[in-house]
Amino acid sequence: MPLVNPEKLVALQRNPDGIRNDHGKTSLTDALIATNGIISPKLAGKIRYLDSRPDEQIRGITMESSAISFKLLEQVNAVLGSFFQGERMEEDLNWRERMDERIAAAKEQENASKDLSGANGTSVDTDSMSANAGWEEKDDEDIYFAPEKNNVIFSSAIDGWAFTVRQFASLYEKKLGIKRTAMEKVLWGDFYLDPKTKKVLAQKHLKGRALKPMFVQLVLEQIWAVYSATTGGDNCKGDAALTEKITKSLNLTLPPYVLRSRDPRAILTALFTSWLPLSTALLVSCIESLPSPPVAQESRLPAMIDASPGSSHVDPKLRQAMVKSKSTKDDPVVAYVSKMVSIPESELPENRRRVGGSLSPEEALEMGRRKRAEIARARALAESSSEDPVGSLATAMDGASLEDADAEQEKPPEKEHLIGFARIYSGTLSVGDSVYVIPPKFSPANPHNDPEPQKVTVTGLYLLMGRGLEPLTSVPAGVVFGIAGLEGHVLKSGTICTQLEGSVNLAGVNMAAQPIVRVALEPAWPGDLDKMIAGLKLLVASDPCAEYEQFSSGEHVLLTAGELHLERCLTDLRERFARCEIQAGEPIVPYRETIVRADEMKPPANKDLGRGTVIAVSTSKQITIRLRVRPLPKEVSDFLIKNASAIKHLYSERQSEEKSKKAGEAAPDDSDSADIDEDVTVDAAQSMSLPEFKKQLSAVFEGVKGPRDIWANAVEKIAAFGPRRVGPNILIDTTEQNVCGKFLRESGTEEERQEIGDTLQARDFSDKISYAFQLATAQGPLCNEPVQDIAVFLEEVTVSHSADDESSARDKLGRLTGEVIKTVQQAIKQGFLDWSPRLLLAMYSCEIQASTDVLGRVYDVLTRRRGRILSEALNEGTPFYTIISLLPVAESFGFSDEIRKRTSGAASPQLIFQGYEILDEDPFWVPFTEDDLEDLGELADKENVAKRYMDKVRKRKGLMVQGRKLVKDAEKQKTLKR
Repeated sequence: MPLVNPEKLVALQRNPDGIRNDHGKTSLTDALIATNGIISPKLAGKIRYLDSRPDEQIRGITMESSAISFKLLEQVNAVLGSFFQGERMEEDLNWRERMDERIAAAKEQENASKDLSGANGTSVDTDSMSANAGWEEKDDEDIYFAPEKNNVIFSSAIDGWAFTVRQFASLYEKKLGIKRTAMEKVLWGDFYLDPKTKKVLAQKHLKGRALKPMFVQLVLEQIWAVYSATTGGDNCKGDAALTEKITKSLNLTLPPYVLRSRDPRAILTALFTSWLPLSTALLVSCIESLPSPPVAQESRLPAMIDASPGSSHVDPKLRQAMVKSKSTKDDPVVAYVSKMVSIPESELPENRRRVGGSLSPEEALEMGRRKRAEIARARALAESSSEDPVGSLATAMDGASLEDADAEQEKPPEKEHLIGFARIYSGTLSVGDSVYVIPPKFSPANPHNDPEPQKVTVTGLYLLMGRGLEPLTSVPAGVVFGIAGLEGHVLKSGTICTQLEGSVNLAGVNMAAQPIVRVALEPAWPGDLDKMIAGLKLLVASDPCAEYEQFSSGEHVLLTAGELHLERCLTDLRERFARCEIQAGEPIVPYRETIVRADEMKPPANKDLGRGTVIAVSTSKQITIRLRVRPLPKEVSDFLIKNASAIKHLYSERQSEEKSKKAGEAAPDDSDSADIDEDVTVDAAQSMSLPEFKKQLSAVFEGVKGPRDIWANAVEKIAAFGPRRVGPNILIDTTEQNVCGKFLRESGTEEERQEIGDTLQARDFSDKISYAFQLATAQGPLCNEPVQDIAVFLEEVTVSHSADDESSARDKLGRLTGEVIKTVQQAIKQGFLDWSPRLLLAMYSCEIQASTDVLGRVYDVLTRRRGRILSEALNEGTPFYTIISLLPVAESFGFSDEIRKRTSGAASPQLIFQGYEILDEDPFWVPFTEDDLEDLGELADKENVAKRYMDKVRKRKGLMVQGRKLVKDAEKQKTLKR
């Protein structure tokens, strides 16, 4: 039974100064939970209470964030002697592949406590989680860990002890006669205690004496003595006499049943829990180091609000309420929903059986009525059985309802509800309040643009207690809570606010982790297709990093952050959301296609025209198009990728302007991104004006090395970006007629649109050519993957008129549309293949922490999987090396398991999607020089890795694989069955 009931916790949350929002390791959190009686102290560090998923318990890692509230008890409060009233600990995500959920949760947390394990050091998971907890606004002087500053806790979550330098300084203050503040400065470091004079000496004053550092002599030897007394000795059962001596010297009293225990670790844990309880050290450090929500919001929220879209249009009153953490009913309510959590209907508080199994009067009456009916039926059956056996059998069969049996066998699946995982920044939110759900693309500059925020009613508020929920009627500012009523309105994350005009959009920030691994799904039984689709939508709503797409071919594709994330999503889909058997194909990895100028390239297809130049003629011979394909400079490509949001914003403005002019209206001055595609969010902080974009792009082109005449005035001639109008490929119109127009034109210099006359002109095909460019860059010639880093120069478009064709120009345009699109698309692919093609591989940034004795095995695994080492650094004060490398996503499947097996669990990798990197190998390369033919032969025994990747993708997509033979050598003899 918990020592603190939920009603008490709710009352404590009314005082925001007594709240600390924090996140930390799961095993460490167990010790804090045990202080409130939620779990037994014996299970602390072993049960991992906040790891509620079965796969989390099996793997020993945390996959999903959860939260719990508890109170700092009186005995800890007495040690501190301060004002503290309440404590909240939020368990954060400890998995690097789910970085987007961590960033979302970090908005709800102000700081992070750090624990330092003296035995094993901190893992890469802990270091990365701590690094993301929020040092961006800290001064460099205050961010370093130094025990003398009391920002380091020495602890063991398994054995239940923890301490800081301050605790031992207070302990030795009276014994040594040194002030606590002075003792804190010398207890850690190269300082020594003279046993005769009881004075502290620096290292230079030792004069050759072999003295131990004060930290070893006064702290570590005391810890080691406890271990030796309880678990030391030849039989590892310790020394009872020494244990009794230690307990008396520390003035501790252990229960007799503990001292009689046959388990030495039980005695060890009990002794440490009484002497150096983990909860005391951690909670006291949290109170002293972490700010309360009002203090933290005042220092951090201004930067968060300024980084949100349209921050200059945020209502000053709302901004002030958030910064000051005002919690009255008159203040506007602003809360951030970091994710949606799926909860089974039976686990909701209103559907859960009350503590002790008590029933309401209505439930008791109904149960009594059923019981009396069963008793009456049994008596009637007993009385009639002796008189009429056949009649009793019929009565028994009537009592056994077939419908009830079928109902039990075909029990419908339990319904899932989505609960928002939220943090409130201002105001007080109550059940029944109406709030606006602010979508991620919202900008307060244009609050009524599509998609316009929806108004919803809060149907429930919950106190998050790890695996359970407790109902609330209202929540004040500074609290992390659960909210019901947002299902169908918040997809992954969002902001809720009581006002629309001048609202703030805290969800308009791009996440760090991108879903990169795709897998095609299908139900084992076709009749379960609707179940699978509904389950996928529910999974996407409850998982911030999962995405679902349905291709035009009918494939249902799930996108995840990595291999482990994919496995977890498939488990949830089968067991919780879809509740049907689902078959998953092999993981699909994205690639990109590009071209380079290599030293050894085949001769151009047409030497007279030059490399990459193609003259294409349509099937009807009426359209002739000349274009040239060239590699786009790397500097320009990087600029376009970085400013994709700005290009989308410019395109949406252009679309809005054209629609307004077609409707006979004046173009709006400040058009928002209403026509933006669904997959890309326009970040207002990254958007820029048209003159500024042209100026920066021109500066990048001017800085390109090599012949400058090729790119002279290229910015003014850009007709389109691709693919999907924002990619790192450009269509440059160099025709005299300016066939495709200028994309980066000023609003006042609108080009005149010519109506279709009696004869067709080249400009009548401008939209067809642009559309063909988008298609060609969306599916490259190597394996139908998106193209990157090419420039297409449209040089000439000629339209021939036939005297025999008497049809109108409009009819001709309809017939020639398909021809033009196909001709331009094929011409771009021919020009692409005239250069040296390359594949761009999706890459993971891989961070591994390993000791010296397993470094060789780590390098062996990385090399075999085509990884590339970037850096290797020894962590100061530890025997561990941190290795940073790049690993192709295509080679990452099974990588984590292999490296753990090869190193016996001593190395654990973390993978984050880094981007795309070129594979410098031509997939069509064959030996053609004399040296290559002599070394490799005509069949090229050397493996072409790029061709292997390309053929694998082509085979998956059903494309023809060059050189693939069903029978290589027809020499196998017929085998007859005996």
